[in-house]
Amino acid sequence: MRNMSDIIEEYLKELLADSDGEAVEIKRASIAEKFDCVPSQLNYVIKTRFTNEHGYLVESKRGGGGYIRITKVETHSKAEYLARLKQMIGTGLSQRNAQHIVQSMYENKVITLKEGKIINAALDRESLMIELPYRDQLRAKILLNIIDVILYTEE
Repeated sequence: MRNMSDIIEEYLKELLADSDGEAVEIKRASIAEKFDCVPSQLNYVIKTRFTNEHGYLVESKRGGGGYIRITKVETHSKAEYLARLKQMIGTGLSQRNAQHIVQSMYENKVITLKEGKIINAALDRESLMIELPYRDQLRAKILLNIIDVILYTEE
């Protein structure tokens, strides 16, 4: 049985797919009403599943005329997409954000599911048994190196 977060995520992704690359603007209250959930449930889905690491740009305006605008960031090439990911990674990367980036790479068909699982295993805190902030720095460096290999290796 799917949970409410999965259902809301699927609905929002369908709206985006139907928008032909345009931004989707939603009202927090109307989505909450549609799915009979509290608005904070929608906030949770957006904060965890529609992040930059997942390839989305989210803008919101609170108040009576408030909205949430979600845009799927389209890239024209694999190289452009990977270069954008490298900029996002920076010098440190939490395990959660690393997992989001790896998931995005899989969803954008840059890596296979198996490759994603291998990368996640290598970036896991149990594999990188050093103290913070060095662990996040090492995780970022490893993922940057993996992306470089993908960028500069032809199959």
